[in-house]
Amino acid sequence: MIAFLRGKLAEAHPHQAIVDVGGVGYATNIPLTTFDKLPQPGGEVKLLTHHHVTEREHTLFGFFTNDERDLFRLLIDRVSGIGPKMALSVLSGMPVPAFKDAVIRNDTAALARIKGVGKKTAERIVLELKDKVGVVDAWQAAEVARGAHDPRQEAVSDAVLGLIALGYKQSDAQKTVNELAKAATEPVRADKLIRDALRSLQ
Repeated sequence: MIAFLRGKLAEAHPHQAIVDVGGVGYATNIPLTTFDKLPQPGGEVKLLTHHHVTEREHTLFGFFTNDERDLFRLLIDRVSGIGPKMALSVLSGMPVPAFKDAVIRNDTAALARIKGVGKKTAERIVLELKDKVGVVDAWQAAEVARGAHDPRQEAVSDAVLGLIALGYKQSDAQKTVNELAKAATEPVRADKLIRDALRSLQ
C-alpha cells in the first residue's frame, strides 16, 4: 500500500495533483481543501495517500492532513452508499472541523448543502457515524481535551480516533487505549498508543 508521496508537484488541478517522485508521475485525486494548500508546480510536496483498489482499477487519493485522510476512510468504510467520489465531495464542500461539528449537532441541513450529498445521505451520515460507529463520542472527547490543553487526554482521544479509522469499534478502542494510558510509565503519545493497542486487539 502506498502511504504517502513526497516529490515535486508536476501539475495541480482542483481535483487532481500529479507528483513527480524520482521521475515517475503519480496522479492523485484530491479534495479542494488539499488543492488550496498545494505549492506552485515545481515545488516540493508531501501528500498522505489512500490506495483504493477495485476489480477495474487502482486509484490514489491524496490529502494534506491526517484528519482529511481519516475522515475520507471513515466515510467510505462506515457509511453505506458513500464511495470515494462522494467522500471527496464531502471534504471539498466542508472543512473537517465543520463536518465534525455538523455531525455532533445533528445539523443535516448543513451537510445536505454539500454538492452531491442531499438530505437522505446527510441523514444517513449522521445516523451511521453517531449511532453505529460511535465516533462522535471520540470527536467530542478530543475537542474537550484540546480546549483544556490536556496533552495526555489529547493523545488518548487521537489514538481512539486512529483506531476507529482503522475499523475498530469505538467501545473496544476506548477501553484498550484507556487501559494502556493508565499503565503507561512515560508520557503517552498517540502513535505509541495506537501501535500497542493494535497488538492487544489482534
